[in-house]
Amino acid sequence: MSWIERIGYEAATGRLRTIYDRIRGPHGEIDNILSVHSLRPHTLEGHMALYKNVLHHTANQLPTWWLEVIGVYVSLLNRCDYCVDHHAAGMRRLLADDYRSDAILASLRSGALDAFDPRQFAMLAYSRRLTLEPAAVEATDLDRLRAAGLDDGEILEVNQVVAYFAYANRTVQGLGVTTDGDVLGLSPADSDAAEWHHG
Repeated sequence: MSWIERIGYEAATGRLRTIYDRIRGPHGEIDNILSVHSLRPHTLEGHMALYKNVLHHTANQLPTWWLEVIGVYVSLLNRCDYCVDHHAAGMRRLLADDYRSDAILASLRSGALDAFDPRQFAMLAYSRRLTLEPAAVEATDLDRLRAAGLDDGEILEVNQVVAYFAYANRTVQGLGVTTDGDVLGLSPADSDAAEWHHG
């Protein structure tokens, strides 16, 4: 499940137990990407606050399913199977359309990106560049997003999803986290994001 020690729910005490109680899934599950933080509960709190506010905050303008698509693409580029598996399942759940979900995933995996309209393609092109060549990103990359119809707030949302997945992918890959025992596709209710932001 990981290359470092993790404290499970039953052994958790104090601050860690309190956090676990807040993030447990509907049947008590805690994803391995979260429990890997258990030796430093403060980083678990930071991870959850970032995750919920970047992907699941009600103030986001881009749809959550699309933010999940960007996350899957970044994770594919980073070869992070853990995040691909989790967030592809999340995207599928949010779309509630298996045919469309399969087409999106196939397009992302092929790199052709032929399942997307010009606006979506522009976001994925920016996500690819920021993931693989971050030092090469220039103001003109944002101009292309604006030309595709995004406003600056939406550009920020895309940027933050790409940045979050860089963090999540490196957390998983650097600590040997696997999906063993995880329930794929669960995500927090949108209303929970504000609680974590102010918690």
